[in-house]
Amino acid sequence: MPVALITHPDCFDHDTGPHHPERPARLRAVLAALEAPEFQPLLREAAPEAPEEAIRAVHRDEYVDAMFALEPEPGQHIHLDADTVASPGTLRAALRAAGGAMRGVDAVLEGWARAAFVATRPPGHHAEPDRAMGFCLFANAAIAANHARAHGLRRIAVADFDVHHGNGTQAIFENDADLFYASSHQFPCYPGTGRATERGIAGNLVNAPLRPDTGSAEFRAAWRDILIPALDWFAPELLIVSAGFDAHRADPLAQLNVETEDFAWVTTALMDVAERHCGGRIVSLLEGGYDLGALAAGSAAHVRALMRI
Repeated sequence: MPVALITHPDCFDHDTGPHHPERPARLRAVLAALEAPEFQPLLREAAPEAPEEAIRAVHRDEYVDAMFALEPEPGQHIHLDADTVASPGTLRAALRAAGGAMRGVDAVLEGWARAAFVATRPPGHHAEPDRAMGFCLFANAAIAANHARAHGLRRIAVADFDVHHGNGTQAIFENDADLFYASSHQFPCYPGTGRATERGIAGNLVNAPLRPDTGSAEFRAAWRDILIPALDWFAPELLIVSAGFDAHRADPLAQLNVETEDFAWVTTALMDVAERHCGGRIVSLLEGGYDLGALAAGSAAHVRALMRI
């Protein structure tokens, strides 16, 4: 059974302006890397737009109303916060990113793919119920988890190896004992959340903060000794991955020293969790990564591991 690659050209139309790190070139770099001959077996699918009700199921109505009311003029950039920018193509791109996450869930639960990688932008794991934040408009991983419930699943986990803590996913999950969030991330670092003491309503949050300037050994230990055992304890019915590649030593927005090979290693470890508990069902969503070379190499390593090649 193939691995699905889900993307859409509308995601290039989210224009963040000159010199912004979350730029269309990121997605171009990822997709160019996945054009290599070894990735030809990927099942390439278009990301649909998420229906409005799927967004409202996760985000507050006032916030969703404000996002749908945004009408930037051509060439205009509206700042939703200090880091998050909207342009005329932003809403459609964000709906494709959320809809792509939902399509990834469909792929693995309907059985036409054994895993999915959703290569879209903007990313999602910083978006909180009532606000955009950290380049993110809609909480794609949480929207995917809620969509899995529409398929009849109850216990869903998100594993997040982006260098920045996914405060938005955590905020949506923390009071629901059937949703589980596991994260490695640099601390201290933006957004300032993700302490090991943040545990959720029923121990359903497990954070493994990493000190600046630590690297492969600490990253692997966090997953091997803390996060993977926690995921095994939770025993999810579906595993969603927030796949950020900005923990790489070359990334300009943080100070971890993870190598490309570590992304392949953690992907394999997460796939093994999925095999033990989810029938192998795993859906990966592109989050951060701001050095184009490191992002391309990390994404390729990640998808190669998903394909088990």
